[in-house]
Amino acid sequence: MALDTAVAAARTCYSARGPHLPDEVLGRRGEDLEQRRQRRDALARSLYQAGHHTTFQHAHFMFVLEGVSRQFVWSFLHSHPFANSEQVSQRYVTVAPDAVSRPALDPGAAAVFDATVARLHGAYLKLVELLLPAVEAELLARFPGWRRHPKRLQREGGRKAQEVARAVLPLATHTSLYHTVSCLTLFRYQRLCRQLEVPAETRAVVEAMVGAVLEHDPDLAAVMREPLPVEETPEYRLLAEFLAAGPQLGAFRAEFDAVLGGRVSRLLDGGGSNVATVAAAVRAVFGLLRAQLADEEAVRLALDPAANTLLGDDLNLTTMSKLGRCLHHARYTFAKKLSHAADSQDQRHRMTPAARPLLTAVVDDQPDVVVPRLIRHVDGEALAVFERAVEQAWEGARGLVRNGVPPGEALGLLPNALAIRFVESADLLNLHHKHRMRLCYNSQEEIWQASLDEAQQIAEREEAIGRWLLPPCAVRHRAGVKPFCPEGERFCGVPVWRLRPDDFRRVI
Repeated sequence: MALDTAVAAARTCYSARGPHLPDEVLGRRGEDLEQRRQRRDALARSLYQAGHHTTFQHAHFMFVLEGVSRQFVWSFLHSHPFANSEQVSQRYVTVAPDAVSRPALDPGAAAVFDATVARLHGAYLKLVELLLPAVEAELLARFPGWRRHPKRLQREGGRKAQEVARAVLPLATHTSLYHTVSCLTLFRYQRLCRQLEVPAETRAVVEAMVGAVLEHDPDLAAVMREPLPVEETPEYRLLAEFLAAGPQLGAFRAEFDAVLGGRVSRLLDGGGSNVATVAAAVRAVFGLLRAQLADEEAVRLALDPAANTLLGDDLNLTTMSKLGRCLHHARYTFAKKLSHAADSQDQRHRMTPAARPLLTAVVDDQPDVVVPRLIRHVDGEALAVFERAVEQAWEGARGLVRNGVPPGEALGLLPNALAIRFVESADLLNLHHKHRMRLCYNSQEEIWQASLDEAQQIAEREEAIGRWLLPPCAVRHRAGVKPFCPEGERFCGVPVWRLRPDDFRRVI
């Protein structure tokens, strides 16, 4: 049981005889069991209150969640680094028209909600139809032989088309996922489940999670604290203060976008001495003088897959390698703008944390979206369908507010294309791993573009580092690992390992 495990772990810290085991905490029945339980609970509470929380991280709970909204997942479940999820992908699974989380609404608001969802789903299907010819043309340019395999062309083309068309689906769209957290993270969920955004759904899901855990291990109730009232959260108090001063969202967006300068991701701070810092760490690992190992050569030894062959391994081994950990000491900060759909994937990189917006603070009654590259490329009717759907989404949200629905609940009708502006930081070790994953041509296009922006800007400032921020096939090629592409049948069709980053081009 989780509480017994936490107490046994704590007692082990001060034990001369070796580890204590969870089944020893209460001892055998008949040996003052109630007194032992009281001592256990008192120790658990004292650990909790003193902040000795690592003892509560040994027990984990795995949940299967279904029928939850993607807005809830983005806003709550994935807004922190202490969880693991495997989620149904809108990129590869066609979305059903009724797969949405509808809050409790009166008849007037319910009619607005249902009509808007129907319109957005219709636009989604129409966009798949309109985008499919352009997608198939791009695929045939990469795989001319697919002309002889029309079923495969149609299947792969349909997936790529619906990946882009999902931009108009509402944030309330359902998803299902496996979600695993430690006992400590569940405590935090319970404490902060009363949020400004998606409040009803967040409370309902967290209450269900806690209820399932207490059914399995009722003793945990001894240390669980009641949820913090939303009025006591700093975001609630500050938002009220800033709204009273009068929001200037148009000016904020213009100022933020000017910093981006047309990029998806703009490097704000690169530390200024990252090359020297990484080099110093490498020399410290091997006990070398600067005269023995120059800065750029030290950085190459850590980042060149031909020298640090662990970079080409299928597992991400750098966090366990002394040479790899030298990369922790270089840091970068970026201003970024992604669609809600793309950011929902970006935030899964838990070791590149970001300060994401409070949507109730930064969203108003005017559309603010990221137009997918393929829709801009096709233009014509596809762009018109997209723009009409975006306007219908905002009109639906405005209609809910007019019917008395709180703005936080009305957000669910806004589309996946909703623009998310945020600031993100990463150390080089975790940024390298992220770029290795996201510079792949199979990666979601917006995150791919953001990663390319980042790699190019780092190379401009610190060529000794930036030259090694590469896609997976290029890393494996340099490390001598075959096949160069790790995707197997999912090979993108472009030998990217032969290209320079400045020559990378993608439409799909």
